[in-house]
Amino acid sequence: MRKMMLALAATSLAVPVAMAPEASARTRYYSGKTWYDGQGRLRCRRNNGTTGLIVGAAGGALIGRAIDTRGSRVTGTIVGAAAGALIGREVERSRKRYVCR
Repeated sequence: MRKMMLALAATSLAVPVAMAPEASARTRYYSGKTWYDGQGRLRCRRNNGTTGLIVGAAGGALIGRAIDTRGSRVTGTIVGAAAGALIGREVERSRKRYVCR
C-alpha cells in the first residue's frame, strides 16, 4: 500500500511537468513595448489616456468654474470637467503612437 501511494504521489508531481511545454506556448512574451500574444501576433503597448483624462478633468473643472460667474457655478464646473476630460484623454492617446501593428 505504501509503494502504491508513493507511486501515485510521484505521478501527480510528474503530470504538471509533462504539460508545461504546452502551457508555455500560450504565454505572452514581452520585450519592452511590444509582445507576442497567444496566437503569435505582434502587439503594441500604448497609453490608454487615463493620466490625460484626470489632468484634463481637473484643469477643465477649474477653467469652467472661473468662466461661470453666476450662481453656484456647479454647471460650469461639471461642463468644464467633462470637456477637459475628453480633450485630455485624446491628447494623451495621440501623443505616443508606435509603428508596430
